[in-house]
Amino acid sequence: MFKETKFKRLAATLLLIIPLEILSLFSVHLPKFVEYPLFAAIIFFFGRDVIIGGLQSLVRLRFSNINLLMTVATFGAVYLGELEEAVIIIVLFAVSEAMEEFGIERSQNALEELVEKAPKTALLKGQDTKTPIEKISVNDIVVVKPGDYIPLDGVVVKGESLVDESSITGEPLPKNKYMGELVFAGTLNSQGYLEIKVTKTSKDTTLAKIVDLTFQAAERKSQAAKFIEKFASYYTPGVLVVAALLTVIPVVFLSQPFTPWFAQSLTILLIACPCALVISTPITIFSAIGNATKRGILIKGGQFLEEMGRIKAVAFDKTRTLTKGEPAVSDVIPLNGYSKGELLACVAGAEAFSEHPIAKSIVESSKSFPDIKVHEYANFKAILGKGISGECLVCVDKHHCIGTLQFVMEEHKVDQRAVDIVERFEKEGKTAIIISDDKKLKGILGIVDEIRPESSTAVRELHKLKVKTAILTGDNPSAAGYVAKEVGIDEVHAKLLPDEKVIQLKNLVNKHKDVAMVGDGVNDAPSLSTASVGIAMGAIGSEVAVENADIALMNNNLGLIPFLVKLGRISGSTIRINTGAAIAVKAIFLALALVGKSSLALAIFADVGVTVLVVANSLRLFNFDTRKN
Repeated sequence: MFKETKFKRLAATLLLIIPLEILSLFSVHLPKFVEYPLFAAIIFFFGRDVIIGGLQSLVRLRFSNINLLMTVATFGAVYLGELEEAVIIIVLFAVSEAMEEFGIERSQNALEELVEKAPKTALLKGQDTKTPIEKISVNDIVVVKPGDYIPLDGVVVKGESLVDESSITGEPLPKNKYMGELVFAGTLNSQGYLEIKVTKTSKDTTLAKIVDLTFQAAERKSQAAKFIEKFASYYTPGVLVVAALLTVIPVVFLSQPFTPWFAQSLTILLIACPCALVISTPITIFSAIGNATKRGILIKGGQFLEEMGRIKAVAFDKTRTLTKGEPAVSDVIPLNGYSKGELLACVAGAEAFSEHPIAKSIVESSKSFPDIKVHEYANFKAILGKGISGECLVCVDKHHCIGTLQFVMEEHKVDQRAVDIVERFEKEGKTAIIISDDKKLKGILGIVDEIRPESSTAVRELHKLKVKTAILTGDNPSAAGYVAKEVGIDEVHAKLLPDEKVIQLKNLVNKHKDVAMVGDGVNDAPSLSTASVGIAMGAIGSEVAVENADIALMNNNLGLIPFLVKLGRISGSTIRINTGAAIAVKAIFLALALVGKSSLALAIFADVGVTVLVVANSLRLFNFDTRKN
């Protein structure tokens, strides 16, 4: 954690030194018996690490080290008798380093808060004292009381409660948790008593994986950072050589006096110091990743953040991405004198034998008619991909067929009215379930995979950013086309197998160059790895999704996709502005130095001033919010 006392000491020292520096410009100095001990103490206190590092670099011939530049400049100023400048060099360099530390620590606060929220001990069922979480094993039962943080990932085996998962998902509203539901370490049990069966040890929890991967992401350098580091490795020694030649050539070959040329060399050395250039990219990336983390976005490297800023197209899977992936009964159309309640009770009785998601949605829908008892069935038979048949023990006509239009038509006559309803449902992206007994058609159910409410808004925001959109799905063309029309997708590619999705994605990459793929992270693993950036939805609790994706959304909020594009773009522009400003300021003062219009004091303030501005500009990204910007 950044130490506030260090900043206070630096501020107090600057308040002392700056007036003395100004007085020195008018040849007013402190008595030497006061000045020498005071300045030596300040240099030692704030600059000993810099000087030691610089001397070690000199011994090892590592001329690319910035500490070496600062050490040469400090000793040079002392040699010239410019003690105030020597102290200013050390103190302002310490300020810039403190600002850099502050920027990095500020951007990591979101992670540190997550770590702090995770309990270090837990109460095992049947025990009176808490146990360190490292000693708790899978399948142990832990007790979590109201107001406590959940210590480990697990499944609720007793009790129910509202759990605040905002620390991981970024979603502000707590979720109801009942028996059988997953809960995660570091989330807050708001009100109820819970007993949780542990499913992961402390080192394998979702929280631990998020923290670990995010710290790794911060260490993975972006392309801009790699370029600047490589540039600095050649630039810094080059500056030392130019500064040395600026003294050696006039003094040795032109018989010029040593002191003025040495002072000029130090001035150029300070002006050309690449401090601002070197720190501009890392702090920008740290700040942006910190911003994303607190919103429930796991970015696995600076290069993926930069790539999001270049994205020209986004491809979406349909099911569980643009839609909820949870079938629901949208239409109940009874025929030939049956009521909605009777139709649902009859179908629900047959579907009660099935674990299929559509079957579960029909059984759930039948509960809206509690006064009508669900029918019982005998001789139940399921035909894969077609439907089910069986004998209803309640209806007068026993034998029933329930399923697709083609399946029912194999045994029963279906009139044109039913065919028209089925065709209408298919055009609306719905699945039609036909119900018939031996004598007549009883009705038709429409099943829909509900579109996420934020899907259309997210797509609209992407279009505002000039980003094209596409659907890549294994679903039928009618369902895919309906969803695309509802949310405003540009291109539709349906009925694709996983390998065909990869082919279509490659076509999009060839067309747009920079393409992101958004999927569930499991079924879409090949596509996610093929895209410029793979983004997994709803990655909480899914290790596969976190591993497969370059960016993992710990919630199902599609609105984060346009936010990521904007964050990537502003990160890129911030890096360019920081780099441009640093180069421009240095070029101006270098030109002034070459014509003899600069000084050591101005060089110091120019170098540190632009460094502080670069850090401050980068830190803005930690609080970047598209609703405000």
